[in-house]
Amino acid sequence: MIYGLDIGGTKIEIAIFNQQLDLQERRRIPTPKISYSAFIDALVTLVTQADEKYCVKGIIGIGMPGIIDANGLSLSANIPCVNNKNVAHDLGKRLDRKVAIENDCRCFALSEAVDGAGKNYSNVYGAIIGTGAAGGFTINQQLYTSRQGIAGEYGHMQLPASLQQKYQLPIKACGCGLPNCFEGYISGPGILFLHQHFGGDAVDVPTLVKRWHEGDALATITFECFLDILGASFSTIVMAYDPDIIVMGGGISLIERVIERLPTHIEAHLFTNFNSPQVIQAQFGDASGGRGAAILARQLHAV
Repeated sequence: MIYGLDIGGTKIEIAIFNQQLDLQERRRIPTPKISYSAFIDALVTLVTQADEKYCVKGIIGIGMPGIIDANGLSLSANIPCVNNKNVAHDLGKRLDRKVAIENDCRCFALSEAVDGAGKNYSNVYGAIIGTGAAGGFTINQQLYTSRQGIAGEYGHMQLPASLQQKYQLPIKACGCGLPNCFEGYISGPGILFLHQHFGGDAVDVPTLVKRWHEGDALATITFECFLDILGASFSTIVMAYDPDIIVMGGGISLIERVIERLPTHIEAHLFTNFNSPQVIQAQFGDASGGRGAAILARQLHAV
């Protein structure tokens, strides 16, 4: 059996698969965020319970928010107890087995590239846009890895001065420590920030989307600005990796009108006569985090 552990700031979900990646079951528990020992204990309990139920010693993959550096140490704003800890090593030592670990957005990209929406393409970029903006790049169904594990962080490229001036946008601080990151304008909270900047009063994204579909003037101005900025951010993906396809996940990916119009806005920020790859919705959506972690584990044990 293969266990994909999808770890978030509020919950840990274990997704249990057979070797063919057929889902057997899922279970969730709250994420211990303050005590590292409680965090590891929670993972050990989930895995041990699965081992006992299926009478196997399952293989383990973990997807979690943040960065895993070259030494295997974690940096996560959402789960402070794991900072500067080697989760894969410590869990593996407790359970006496190898553990694969990666950023959750990169697990999403791997899942969609292997047997999801991007399975028929060689070079696939998986982008998640929800409360944040991040992703990962795969080549022939393998994650592209880099020296420091930060390749593909399009959400933390900085907004061009031309767009800031075009829409008279204020400089925004970002939680990563850099100013004016794309994430602050293209995430779900970022869209609401843009709407408020233009004088709008929508309190959530669904309300804003509904008004946009109804032709509301301020909602329309908001989404034209949003698509312009999102197109610029995705153009950095195209310039850096030139993927065959971009697979989108997260809440923003569910707005079909955004998916349909995005390629045109990407092309506005590319060289003349160069085109955008197709942009499509993810096949597995929220399930891709755990699924990608399981695929990562399977690949680790296939080496």
